Amino acid sequence: MSVDATSEAAIDQASNTRPFAAFEWMISLRYLRARRKETFISIIAGFSFAGIMLGVATLIIVMAVMNGFRGELLDRILGINGHLIIQPIGSDLTDYSAVAKRVDGVEGVTYTVPLVEGQVLASGGKGGTGALVRGVRGDDLQKIDAVAKNIRQGSIKDFDKQRGVAVGIRLAESLGLSAGDRITLISPAGNVTPLGVTPRVKSYKVAAVFELGMSEYDASFIFMPMKEAQLYFNSEGKVTVIEIFLDDPDKVGEIREAVEKAAARQLYLVDWRQRNVTFFSALEVERNVMFLILTLIVLVAALNVVSGLFMLVKDKGHDIAILRTMGATKGAVMRIFFITGAAIGLVGTLAGVILGVVVCLNIESIRQFFSWVSGTTIFNPELYFLSQLPADMDPAETTMIVLMALALSFLATLFPAWRAAKLDPVEALRYE
Repeated sequence: MSVDATSEAAIDQASNTRPFAAFEWMISLRYLRARRKETFISIIAGFSFAGIMLGVATLIIVMAVMNGFRGELLDRILGINGHLIIQPIGSDLTDYSAVAKRVDGVEGVTYTVPLVEGQVLASGGKGGTGALVRGVRGDDLQKIDAVAKNIRQGSIKDFDKQRGVAVGIRLAESLGLSAGDRITLISPAGNVTPLGVTPRVKSYKVAAVFELGMSEYDASFIFMPMKEAQLYFNSEGKVTVIEIFLDDPDKVGEIREAVEKAAARQLYLVDWRQRNVTFFSALEVERNVMFLILTLIVLVAALNVVSGLFMLVKDKGHDIAILRTMGATKGAVMRIFFITGAAIGLVGTLAGVILGVVVCLNIESIRQFFSWVSGTTIFNPELYFLSQLPADMDPAETTMIVLMALALSFLATLFPAWRAAKLDPVEALRYE
């Protein structure tokens, strides 16, 4: 076979090669390993990789923390507060035992808790602060796992007979109290005398100290036996509200009508969504805005891929011309540069996912380390309500972040790859 025939056969073979053939991958990966004179292009590729990795990792971490923050707050709020609240209309809730028993029989209701609530000034060895007293029966307090399973000092066993109170751990610390000490409660709605209403002042033994994990509640809640609370707040024989806990808080709308029928009296029902609508709406808005802002990080990194590929195309113009004269099609040239850019996006995204998962799994240890290094309290529980930094990765959300990052990276490679395919080999070789 002649030399001309051999060259013609090689050209035909290159022209008829299937898409994404081995030689396209070989050339693409070779372009990723820059030689000494191409160091600047390699640096741009490195920045593109780092940008995509950090962008994806940051998105995963921030969204996981936002999810964990919302989930933990929801668990804490719904763990201590009823999912559906019965408030009296027209007459006091003197028949609270009968109403609670009837509502307990509604399908989907876990248990009910009648409460006497009132604001007080609590004082101890270190001063005083405002607090919310909740009068509750001992058996009902045992049902509230958020309290019963988080007793740090003392005990709530035989709570009704102890005639003491259970206080939150942050409230106890601020007042310098521990189990066995005495706390003084002052209520403005006290005794009626000829000179007017005088504040009621009474001292109680601290029977237990609990920790709910939500700083706002731990710093303000006091549980008192029902009978004591009724006497203290001049509410003998009645309660303020009846809180209803459900098997599934999300089904509160479906159970509302059944609860109204079972109560068999005039009442006003408020569910947990109505009581916390502003708070959780603000969290949702913040979460969406953070997602949009952080997506820009990935977009900027993808634009770095564009600039890096444009410089690579310019630098490899001679190589492209030779490939074209050897029979490589425009599609083959385009795929070579697409693979080069897509490889940066793919590896950067995978590295970002790994980094994000590792950080999310160790988020609390990382927070404590940086708090120790900086000497400051990062994620202060007094500001953020929770005592620990939570992270809850949503598989669907993480998958969406990965797909979005890959899509942006792949789209960023198309235009530079198309420009490479459009390069005229005659022009590229004219001045060689």
